[in-house]
Amino acid sequence: MSEKQAQLDRSLERLAEAIDRASSVSVSVQLRGALEFGIASGELPAGARLPSVRVMAARLGISPVTVSTVYAALQDAGHIEGRVGSGTFVAPGASVGNAAHLRKLDDLIGELLAVGRQCGFSAADIATRVASAQGRSRRPLRLLMLGNFHDATEAYAAALRPKLRDGDEMSVAVLSEVRAALPQGIDVVLAPRTLLSAARDLFPQAEVCGLTLIPDEATRVALASLPSDARVVGYSYFPEFVTIMKAGIRRFAPHVADVSMAVRGEPGAEALIAAASVLVFATGAEYVQADLAPGQAAFEYRHTPDNQSVKAELLPAIEAVRLRLGTQKET
Repeated sequence: MSEKQAQLDRSLERLAEAIDRASSVSVSVQLRGALEFGIASGELPAGARLPSVRVMAARLGISPVTVSTVYAALQDAGHIEGRVGSGTFVAPGASVGNAAHLRKLDDLIGELLAVGRQCGFSAADIATRVASAQGRSRRPLRLLMLGNFHDATEAYAAALRPKLRDGDEMSVAVLSEVRAALPQGIDVVLAPRTLLSAARDLFPQAEVCGLTLIPDEATRVALASLPSDARVVGYSYFPEFVTIMKAGIRRFAPHVADVSMAVRGEPGAEALIAAASVLVFATGAEYVQADLAPGQAAFEYRHTPDNQSVKAELLPAIEAVRLRLGTQKET
């Protein structure tokens, strides 16, 4: 057996293994999809000879009529061709060979499976929904990015918008505004974890998702560049932000031993700031710079969404909402 034929046999074996006879999706639909994907991906290259109808049927343990129907559909679509006296072959030009799109497809399938499992669906359940979803569209979502300060909250939204689906809309609001005039028709509220409780109280009908934040690149560079003997004071406008901020400073400036935290209005805050060689102030506390003495350094501690958390947690949660809303619409 030639190496080319051996590779083809291995490809066919992988495609055959992908057929799930226990699935509620018909075997004919699965077989056609597997062959189309194999052709599109180059696993079954142009000119490759496919097993005969009877051989394929025996290999999969299915009816020859089923295989014959699938082959006929693929031939009508121009993917394969029959040659009298020779057999069935992948048609020239049938392979798209677009590796980038196929990698994207694989990534999306992986995300779909992850979201489906979060919703309690098995792989067979998901396949059934995919098979029945042709021609059905999901409506765009309305998302709200909720924060404490306009500039920072808009920056979070700007980082997330490119990761959303086309048509999704993300507006921005700060907590004080929302309490005065509650936005209507919001499907998903995104908020820093320190604001989750307030967001759930204000939007009981919407899905509220926590946003994991890390120091942005400029802040990480500034923290990493601190002298090891610096006397660092982190200053926050909000008490609930202190722990998160200190953890971030420790993470990106582990070489600095002297780190203290101060909160606006708390006793001793002014004395801590006066003794600092470097003041790291949270967004919204820029005013504290006005009282610094000559020689004291200061920079803003700015946040950005954590990409790993966005991909692993936030986007699947958003897609779960989309799926749920689509299901409600269908019923």
